[in-house]
Amino acid sequence: MYDPASGQFLFRVRRTEAGIVPEGRSDRYAAITLLGLAGEAPADARRALHEADPGLIWRGLAARTAQSPNLGDVALALWAGAVLGETAREGLLSRLIELRPADAPHPTVEVAWALAALTVDAEAPVGDLRDQLARRLVESQGPRSAAFPHVLGGGTGVRGHVCCFADLVYPIQALSFRAERLGDAAAAGAARRAAELIVKRQGPQGQWWWHYDLRTGEVVEGYPVYAVHQDAMAPMALLAAAKATGLDVTPAIELGLDWLDHSPELDGGSLIDTGAGLIWRKVARREPGKLSRSLQAAVSRAHPALRIPGLDLAFPPTAIDYEDRPYHLGWLLFAFPPESVAPR
Repeated sequence: MYDPASGQFLFRVRRTEAGIVPEGRSDRYAAITLLGLAGEAPADARRALHEADPGLIWRGLAARTAQSPNLGDVALALWAGAVLGETAREGLLSRLIELRPADAPHPTVEVAWALAALTVDAEAPVGDLRDQLARRLVESQGPRSAAFPHVLGGGTGVRGHVCCFADLVYPIQALSFRAERLGDAAAAGAARRAAELIVKRQGPQGQWWWHYDLRTGEVVEGYPVYAVHQDAMAPMALLAAAKATGLDVTPAIELGLDWLDHSPELDGGSLIDTGAGLIWRKVARREPGKLSRSLQAAVSRAHPALRIPGLDLAFPPTAIDYEDRPYHLGWLLFAFPPESVAPR
């Protein structure tokens, strides 16, 4: 999924009748992939980049991102630069500050990435911005649910009470980084509560469910189940929480990996396609559009206990999304760096 001609990463590859085709470019996915490759042996990282230097790829990414209006893209590029040891990060840092992550409306995921970037980049001269970002995330956590909203400074309307798995994973990760490095008790407590929530709500066969009720922490709608949640995002967040708080996360991680290996929705099959050398994106309901998610959000808005019954019969979760994106593999490498992987 790396294009050596442009020095950029694809947005995705997709299976079609004509074969597997590349589509688009993504600087966000490039940053995540570089984060994953930063933990690999230099020779392995270069091989993934067709012998290009990761630093060279990052410098092109930084130049394209330095004036981006998107906080998430800027934060991820800054984070990748810090991990790679690149020194020319001033433009990205200035842009991140200009985007006001501590008080402007932003997706929770992107504020968490900003905190992670500045926690890793401990020498960045940002005054008390790190403290402000951590406080913003901690104070946004639902007191009853332990979940985080989808948007900070927004999120009203029929879906305002719904947050997704990513809205839990990335704050857990960022707050755990902060707790581990600075001994921040509030960050540790918030990360642990959110980690305990997703473990408690994990599906019986290891599914990491998709949508949650910010008010209660209950699952609003479980599907789709994404491969990247099973083998990358959940493990990296939970392992960070375990390191910061001592939480035992191994059984939940192993159960999630077991689901990816043999999914009951696929009659024991798997999204891992060894023939194609890819991991397909998700298992979803066979339904028009995103009907189930919309319906469940609407009825649960009226009352937290309300759900539409019978969806598994009406819209069975057996559809495979035949695409793969480079950020999946980047987070997978990040979650399990070489020194953490033992033969089984």
